[in-house]
Amino acid sequence: MKLNINWDALGIATSIVCAIHCALLPLFVSSLPLFGVNILEHIGFEYAMIALAFVLGIYALYHGFRKHHHSWLPVYLFSGGMALLILKVSFHNLELILLIPSVLLIIAAHFLNYRLCRKHNHAHSTDCKH
Repeated sequence: MKLNINWDALGIATSIVCAIHCALLPLFVSSLPLFGVNILEHIGFEYAMIALAFVLGIYALYHGFRKHHHSWLPVYLFSGGMALLILKVSFHNLELILLIPSVLLIIAAHFLNYRLCRKHNHAHSTDCKH
């Protein structure tokens, strides 16, 4: 039995979960030190999560690019969103200002990739590798 994963749906879902995480995390900041938890400001963890999201997202977009639509626009949108996420982690004073456009760009990239894949459905061109 072959398991088919809709990578664009997974990317959209993880982007939404990330936005909720980033919005709710400040609510818990004041109570976690009472329990001895101090991982909230761990920059390495944040960068590792962004790197993991980047690898999964690029894989999903590459699959759509290579097998279906051959459009770079979803990759550009996704990369812009990921760059804004890195800036969000680097500049804490702009965190909320950078979060919304970064999540919107990432969701837009996956949604556009999904739509292009459905529209073209194996558009073969001269640079097609399959």
